[in-house]
Amino acid sequence: MLNPAGQPTPDPAQPAGWRRFDLATQADEALTAAAAALAAGGLVVLPTDTVYGIAADALQPAAVQALLDAKGRGRDMPPPVLISEPAMLRALVADVPVEVESLINRFWPGALTLIMRAQSSLPMDLGRTEGTIAVRVPDHDGAREVLRHVGPLAVSSANISGEPPATSVDEAIAQLGDSVAVYLDAGATPGPVASTIVDLASTPTGRILRAGVIGHSELAVLLPSLADVPPSDA
Repeated sequence: MLNPAGQPTPDPAQPAGWRRFDLATQADEALTAAAAALAAGGLVVLPTDTVYGIAADALQPAAVQALLDAKGRGRDMPPPVLISEPAMLRALVADVPVEVESLINRFWPGALTLIMRAQSSLPMDLGRTEGTIAVRVPDHDGAREVLRHVGPLAVSSANISGEPPATSVDEAIAQLGDSVAVYLDAGATPGPVASTIVDLASTPTGRILRAGVIGHSELAVLLPSLADVPPSDA
Protein backbone atom coordinates (compact mmCIF):
# COMPACT_ATOMS: atom_id res chain seq x y z
CA MET A 1 0.00 0.00 0.00
CA LEU A 2 1.27 3.50 -0.83
CA ASN A 3 0.85 6.54 1.39
CA PRO A 4 -0.17 9.99 0.00
CA ALA A 5 3.47 10.74 -0.82
CA GLY A 6 3.61 7.69 -3.07
CA GLN A 7 5.88 5.72 -0.73
CA PRO A 8 5.21 2.25 0.72
CA THR A 9 3.32 2.34 3.99
CA PRO A 10 5.34 0.59 6.74
CA ASP A 11 3.86 -2.62 8.08
CA PRO A 12 3.06 -1.88 11.76
CA ALA A 13 3.53 -5.57 12.59
CA GLN A 14 7.14 -5.53 11.37
CA PRO A 15 9.59 -3.37 13.35
CA ALA A 16 11.71 -0.92 11.38
CA GLY A 17 14.93 -2.40 12.77
CA TRP A 18 14.65 -5.68 10.87
CA ARG A 19 12.77 -7.40 8.07
CA ARG A 20 11.33 -10.90 7.84
CA PHE A 21 10.81 -12.90 4.65
CA ASP A 22 9.18 -16.25 3.92
CA LEU A 23 11.55 -18.28 1.76
CA ALA A 24 8.66 -20.30 0.33
CA THR A 25 6.61 -17.34 -0.92
CA GLN A 26 9.11 -14.45 -1.09
CA ALA A 27 12.25 -16.16 -2.37
CA ASP A 28 13.41 -13.40 -4.73
CA GLU A 29 12.76 -10.59 -2.27
CA ALA A 30 14.39 -12.61 0.52
CA LEU A 31 17.58 -13.28 -1.42
CA THR A 32 17.84 -9.67 -2.57
CA ALA A 33 17.34 -8.32 0.95
CA ALA A 34 19.76 -10.82 2.49
CA ALA A 35 22.46 -10.09 -0.07
CA ALA A 36 22.10 -6.33 0.44
CA ALA A 37 22.20 -6.64 4.22
CA LEU A 38 25.27 -8.87 4.17
CA ALA A 39 27.12 -6.64 1.68
CA ALA A 40 26.45 -3.68 4.00
CA GLY A 41 28.00 -5.55 6.93
CA GLY A 42 24.67 -6.53 8.49
CA LEU A 43 23.57 -9.84 9.95
CA VAL A 44 21.06 -12.33 8.55
CA VAL A 45 19.29 -15.23 10.24
CA LEU A 46 18.77 -18.20 7.94
CA PRO A 47 17.60 -21.80 8.27
CA THR A 48 19.93 -24.78 8.12
CA ASP A 49 19.48 -28.54 8.32
CA THR A 50 20.04 -28.43 12.09
CA VAL A 51 19.04 -25.12 13.72
CA TYR A 52 18.65 -21.53 12.56
CA GLY A 53 21.94 -19.69 12.09
CA ILE A 54 23.05 -16.08 12.40
CA ALA A 55 25.24 -15.16 9.44
CA ALA A 56 27.76 -12.48 8.46
CA ASP A 57 29.91 -11.92 5.39
CA ALA A 58 33.00 -13.98 6.22
CA LEU A 59 35.22 -11.50 4.36
CA GLN A 60 34.19 -8.51 6.50
CA PRO A 61 35.92 -8.57 9.91
CA ALA A 62 33.58 -5.92 11.34
CA ALA A 63 30.55 -8.00 10.32
CA VAL A 64 32.01 -11.11 11.96
CA GLN A 65 32.64 -9.08 15.12
CA ALA A 66 29.03 -7.88 15.01
CA LEU A 67 27.94 -11.54 14.89
CA LEU A 68 30.04 -12.37 17.95
CA ASP A 69 28.68 -9.28 19.75
CA ALA A 70 25.08 -10.22 18.94
CA LYS A 71 25.62 -13.64 20.50
CA GLY A 72 27.63 -12.30 23.44
CA ARG A 73 30.72 -14.27 22.45
CA GLY A 74 34.41 -13.42 22.43
CA ARG A 75 36.95 -13.84 19.65
CA ASP A 76 38.08 -17.07 21.33
CA MET A 77 34.94 -18.72 19.86
CA PRO A 78 35.24 -18.08 16.10
CA PRO A 79 32.22 -19.03 13.99
CA PRO A 80 32.30 -21.76 11.34
CA VAL A 81 32.06 -20.89 7.66
CA LEU A 82 29.23 -22.31 5.55
CA ILE A 83 29.75 -22.89 1.83
CA SER A 84 27.29 -23.90 -0.87
CA GLU A 85 29.29 -26.70 -2.51
CA PRO A 86 31.93 -29.19 -1.32
CA ALA A 87 34.20 -28.13 -4.21
CA MET A 88 34.66 -24.73 -2.53
CA LEU A 89 36.54 -26.31 0.38
CA ARG A 90 39.87 -26.25 -1.45
CA ALA A 91 39.72 -22.46 -1.72
CA LEU A 92 39.61 -22.20 2.08
CA VAL A 93 41.93 -24.89 3.43
CA ALA A 94 45.60 -25.69 2.98
CA ASP A 95 45.17 -29.37 2.07
CA VAL A 96 42.40 -31.91 1.54
CA PRO A 97 43.70 -35.41 2.31
CA VAL A 98 42.13 -38.46 0.71
CA GLU A 99 40.38 -39.40 3.98
CA VAL A 100 38.74 -35.97 4.10
CA GLU A 101 37.60 -36.34 0.50
CA SER A 102 35.87 -39.55 1.55
CA LEU A 103 34.22 -37.79 4.49
CA ILE A 104 32.82 -34.93 2.42
CA ASN A 105 31.69 -37.30 -0.34
CA ARG A 106 29.73 -39.27 2.26
CA PHE A 107 28.43 -36.57 4.61
CA TRP A 108 28.23 -33.28 2.65
CA PRO A 109 25.83 -31.65 2.31
CA GLY A 110 25.04 -32.52 5.90
CA ALA A 111 25.50 -31.96 9.61
CA LEU A 112 29.28 -32.34 9.71
CA THR A 113 31.62 -29.44 10.49
CA LEU A 114 35.31 -30.00 9.72
CA ILE A 115 38.11 -28.01 11.36
CA MET A 116 41.17 -27.88 9.08
CA ARG A 117 44.27 -25.77 8.52
CA ALA A 118 43.27 -22.59 6.68
CA GLN A 119 44.91 -21.28 3.55
CA SER A 120 47.73 -19.00 4.68
CA SER A 121 46.48 -16.25 2.36
CA LEU A 122 42.81 -16.60 3.33
CA PRO A 123 41.40 -13.04 3.72
CA MET A 124 39.16 -13.84 6.69
CA ASP A 125 39.36 -12.66 10.29
CA LEU A 126 36.99 -14.94 12.19
CA GLY A 127 38.57 -14.52 15.61
CA ARG A 128 41.35 -16.42 17.35
CA THR A 129 41.47 -19.41 15.03
CA GLU A 130 45.16 -20.32 15.43
CA GLY A 131 45.38 -20.76 11.67
CA THR A 132 42.39 -23.07 11.36
CA ILE A 133 38.93 -22.81 9.84
CA ALA A 134 35.72 -24.74 10.53
CA VAL A 135 33.72 -25.46 7.37
CA ARG A 136 30.38 -27.06 6.55
CA VAL A 137 27.99 -27.49 3.61
CA PRO A 138 24.45 -27.46 5.04
CA ASP A 139 21.85 -29.84 3.69
CA HIS A 140 19.19 -27.16 3.28
CA ASP A 141 18.08 -25.82 -0.10
CA GLY A 142 17.24 -22.35 1.21
CA ALA A 143 20.56 -21.92 3.01
CA ARG A 144 22.54 -23.13 0.00
CA GLU A 145 20.65 -20.78 -2.31
CA VAL A 146 21.65 -17.86 -0.10
CA LEU A 147 25.25 -19.09 -0.10
CA ARG A 148 25.26 -19.35 -3.89
CA HIS A 149 24.15 -15.71 -4.09
CA VAL A 150 26.55 -14.23 -1.55
CA GLY A 151 29.49 -16.63 -1.13
CA PRO A 152 30.90 -18.10 2.09
CA LEU A 153 29.27 -16.93 5.30
CA ALA A 154 30.42 -16.98 8.90
CA VAL A 155 27.50 -18.69 10.64
CA SER A 156 26.80 -19.60 14.24
CA SER A 157 23.61 -20.84 15.87
CA ALA A 158 20.98 -18.12 16.13
CA ASN A 159 20.89 -17.60 19.88
CA ILE A 160 22.44 -15.67 22.71
CA SER A 161 25.43 -17.61 24.04
CA GLY A 162 24.26 -20.00 26.73
CA GLU A 163 20.64 -20.01 25.56
CA PRO A 164 18.99 -22.78 23.50
CA PRO A 165 19.61 -22.56 19.72
CA ALA A 166 16.62 -21.32 17.74
CA THR A 167 14.69 -23.87 15.70
CA SER A 168 12.23 -21.25 14.39
CA VAL A 169 12.48 -17.66 13.24
CA ASP A 170 10.25 -16.54 16.11
CA GLU A 171 12.72 -18.01 18.61
CA ALA A 172 15.61 -16.29 16.83
CA ILE A 173 13.80 -12.93 16.83
CA ALA A 174 13.01 -13.27 20.54
CA GLN A 175 16.71 -13.67 21.33
CA LEU A 176 18.46 -11.52 18.71
CA GLY A 177 15.90 -8.81 17.86
CA ASP A 178 17.19 -5.85 15.89
CA SER A 179 20.83 -6.91 16.08
CA VAL A 180 19.86 -8.78 12.88
CA ALA A 181 18.86 -6.96 9.69
CA VAL A 182 17.02 -9.75 7.85
CA TYR A 183 15.30 -12.91 9.06
CA LEU A 184 14.66 -15.68 6.53
CA ASP A 185 11.81 -17.96 7.55
CA ALA A 186 11.57 -21.54 6.30
CA GLY A 187 9.50 -23.00 9.10
CA ALA A 188 10.78 -25.24 11.86
CA THR A 189 14.24 -26.78 11.49
CA PRO A 190 15.06 -30.34 12.60
CA GLY A 191 17.15 -29.19 15.66
CA PRO A 192 17.93 -28.79 18.47
CA VAL A 193 20.88 -31.15 17.90
CA ALA A 194 23.66 -29.29 16.07
CA SER A 195 26.24 -30.52 13.60
CA THR A 196 29.04 -32.84 14.67
CA ILE A 197 32.40 -31.05 14.79
CA VAL A 198 35.53 -33.00 13.85
CA ASP A 199 38.98 -31.52 14.42
CA LEU A 200 41.34 -32.53 11.62
CA ALA A 201 43.81 -29.68 12.25
CA SER A 202 45.43 -30.78 15.51
CA THR A 203 45.60 -34.49 14.67
CA PRO A 204 45.58 -36.24 11.27
CA THR A 205 43.46 -39.07 12.61
CA GLY A 206 40.77 -36.64 13.76
CA ARG A 207 38.83 -36.18 16.98
CA ILE A 208 35.25 -35.18 17.67
CA LEU A 209 35.06 -31.85 19.47
CA ARG A 210 31.27 -31.70 19.64
CA ALA A 211 28.87 -34.62 19.44
CA GLY A 212 26.02 -33.95 17.07
CA VAL A 213 23.72 -35.40 14.45
CA ILE A 214 26.36 -37.73 12.95
CA GLY A 215 27.72 -40.24 15.44
CA HIS A 216 31.24 -41.54 16.01
CA SER A 217 30.41 -45.00 14.66
CA GLU A 218 29.33 -43.55 11.30
CA LEU A 219 32.43 -41.40 10.98
CA ALA A 220 34.82 -44.11 12.14
CA VAL A 221 33.98 -46.19 9.09
CA LEU A 222 36.03 -43.66 7.11
CA LEU A 223 38.32 -42.50 9.93
CA PRO A 224 39.09 -45.68 11.89
CA SER A 225 41.37 -43.90 14.41
CA LEU A 226 38.94 -41.05 15.04
CA ALA A 227 38.83 -40.09 18.72
CA ASP A 228 35.38 -39.68 20.20
CA VAL A 229 34.25 -36.97 22.60
CA PRO A 230 35.27 -37.95 26.15
CA PRO A 231 32.20 -39.18 28.07
CA SER A 232 32.38 -36.24 30.49
CA ASP A 233 32.15 -33.81 27.53
CA ALA A 234 29.47 -35.60 25.51
